[in-house]
Amino acid sequence: MKAHPDWRVMNRGVNGERTDQIRARFPDFIPDLLIIIAGVNDIYQGRDAAAVQRELEALYAMSLEAGIPIVAGSIIPYNTATAEQNARMHAVNGWIRAYAARHPNMVFCDTRAAVAAPGAPDRLVFSPDDLHPSPEGYRLMARALEGAVEELIAKIGRAG
Repeated sequence: MKAHPDWRVMNRGVNGERTDQIRARFPDFIPDLLIIIAGVNDIYQGRDAAAVQRELEALYAMSLEAGIPIVAGSIIPYNTATAEQNARMHAVNGWIRAYAARHPNMVFCDTRAAVAAPGAPDRLVFSPDDLHPSPEGYRLMARALEGAVEELIAKIGRAG
């Protein structure tokens, strides 16, 4: 927000929400563009990759049908994830990347890579609790998202 004072940024994230819960409250507002980073709570709570993909697809479709372009972020890691949970997150992230590539009003942002520890893509680079990024981790994610938002704005030809 400091780097782009002309951008109005609203965080509508709710701690602990799954994709189905996010979709249930959509749209509670109509933004110029939407950043969707969702699915980690689904995986954490035991949902399979296909269920997360179905919910994300419904959420993406609702956004695109409403004319809202999307930055689709990948599921970020958490340090206590099992190998099986990481495999599900990687499956969903691959699906998100492919989905975004097929839709002209979407851009993929690898938020997982942005917050991952060097040489350990399934671990957070900085975390106070092994579940969430630290403020520095969130800054790394914000930098990645900034580039994706700029790419999407250029792609769709909107300003501000």
